[in-house]
Formats: sequence, C-alpha cells, structure tokens
Amino acid sequence: MAPADCPFCRKLADLGLLPADESIWQFPHSVALLGPWQHYLGYCVLVARNHAGELNLLPEDERIAYFKEMCLLAKAIDAAFHPRKLNYELLGNQVPHLHWHLFPRYDHDPDVLKPVWLALDRAEHDEAERRRLQAGRMERTEIAERLRNQLRHW
Repeated sequence: MAPADCPFCRKLADLGLLPADESIWQFPHSVALLGPWQHYLGYCVLVARNHAGELNLLPEDERIAYFKEMCLLAKAIDAAFHPRKLNYELLGNQVPHLHWHLFPRYDHDPDVLKPVWLALDRAEHDEAERRRLQAGRMERTEIAERLRNQLRHW
C-alpha cells in the first residue's frame, strides 16, 4: 500500500481535522489515537508517523523511540484506568502501516481469556455487539482528557 492510499497516512496528514476525542497525543515518532472500542476503556492505537509496513523497516533509532513512546502511552493507560492487563498487538493485515493496538483488559470482561479480535469480528456482523463494544463507561472526551493528563506528567 502506497502512502497516498494509506488511511493512516491520510489521517496523519490531516491531524488538525480529527475530532478532539480521537487525537490523544502527538509524539515525535508516533501519534496516539483513541480507538473506537471503548468497552475496553482506554483502548488506543499508536500510529507511526513514517509509513512502514514492518518494524524492521524503520531506522533503528526511530524504532527504539517508537517503542519508548508506546511504553509512555501504556503507562498513561495504566495510570488513568488501572486495567488488570494491557494487550499489545501489532498486526497490519488490513492496513500495512505500523500501528499498535493497546487493549486494556479488565476483570469484568466476560471474554477475559479470549482475544479481543473475536468480539470485534462479531461486531462487524451484529449491530448490538458493535454498539456494546463502542460504548465505554465514560464519555470519549473524558477518556481522552484522562489520558492527556497522564501524558503531560511525562
């Protein structure tokens, strides 16, 4: 996928047009976005600023900085929402632009031992499941602000 065809490249080119509840933080090598599935309270996507389909295609210093930024975002999610566990996923099967999914997992999750993607697959075919997974226990603006407040500390 060429950068001109890449949905993340287009989104990064127009960061100023994103809703305030979507763009969480702009790091030097990545941008943190609030994901749509806020049943997993604090779920974020960390998108690399440079288009690359694989981690090994980033220059080493940039790759290391990207990991450090991911750790800062994880630290903010943990401090803001205190999940039981945080799942990190780098796939790229649908959009081959480096992006990590950070899924907080909680004790109240009925699918605690199953991958998130099983529920998200159900949501593609079941409107009620889609609404359930998109709804969070708080408004998106509040979730975003809690994360920003934590990131300001670091």
